[in-house]
Amino acid sequence: MFDNIPKKWINAYLIIISWYALNYFISTISEYKLFNPSTYVLWNGLYMFEILCLLIFFIFLYANFLFRFHLSFQIFGHILGISINFFIMGSISYFLESYLEGDVYFEDWLISLKELLSWDMLRFHDQYIITVFFYYIIKYIETVTIKEREKTQLAFKNKEMELSLLKSQINPHFLFNTLNSISTLINLNKDRARKMITQLSDIFRYAMDSYGDQLISLEDELKFIDNYILIQKVRFEERLNYIKQIDPSCMHVKLPPMILQPLVENAVKYGIGPKDDGGTIKLIIKPIIGGGVYFEVSDNGLGINAKKVVDGSSSGIGMKNSDSRLRNFFGPTSGLKVKSTNEGYKVSFIILKQNK
Repeated sequence: MFDNIPKKWINAYLIIISWYALNYFISTISEYKLFNPSTYVLWNGLYMFEILCLLIFFIFLYANFLFRFHLSFQIFGHILGISINFFIMGSISYFLESYLEGDVYFEDWLISLKELLSWDMLRFHDQYIITVFFYYIIKYIETVTIKEREKTQLAFKNKEMELSLLKSQINPHFLFNTLNSISTLINLNKDRARKMITQLSDIFRYAMDSYGDQLISLEDELKFIDNYILIQKVRFEERLNYIKQIDPSCMHVKLPPMILQPLVENAVKYGIGPKDDGGTIKLIIKPIIGGGVYFEVSDNGLGINAKKVVDGSSSGIGMKNSDSRLRNFFGPTSGLKVKSTNEGYKVSFIILKQNK
């Protein structure tokens, strides 16, 4: 049983009894030297200290038992504990100092306890209170440590999940369609097929090298989006147009990797793809008044007429992931803002804090 006791509790116990060992030593020697130079005074001090050491051990156990209950019950339990501790220590003090001297009657015991209900009572109460105080301090530190550990483990698991979601954002259908396009181009235009393979390789290299807790340059993110759009244009040809309106002053901004890709993919898949005559995807990045950068991905596709409208509440994994990552990095005001109309679909967000 003792092997399973954490070291911090053993150390706390040793600290408390060491403190009281010093107290009992000083008080016993003082009484022996100044008031009563009898040997039994030294023995009584030793006996009282031994009993106290045993009581402190049981007070720790009792406090640990009460800790599992509601606070009001703990308070009541400790009031009871203080009373019991007083009666035990008071009775032992009576036995050693009065009973052995001939005061053997019940009335003598009561008188002795009443006399202790003055200054000595505080001494006995302090023994209990200090022990419980030590227990709750250590328990608080232990609880905080456990919560921090759980928080760290949860954050680690969230990052692992986030990274898994991040790398799975490249839609499998996109991969299958791209491979089919490459297969077709091999017989028609080998150079173009090789270029498409390189672009696809760059996309997956970027995805595999991305981690949830890093920020990358806007330039790298735009190169990734350009490769994604170029591959999609092979499939949709003239039905897909892509326009960039990017203020050069915003190129310094840092953002989490693959934030824009789900927005662009959503526009292609649900806005432009199902529309017979296709449409245009527009990427706007510009500074905002007061500092910060505004991002917008819009299309003139089906809008609210699409079979699936991603409005933030019914969004797919990629959109939800982008929204949560933006909020985690830059605060709740940086979450995705979605608007769907008959004229098309628009997703926007802002980054108030710029990293230069």
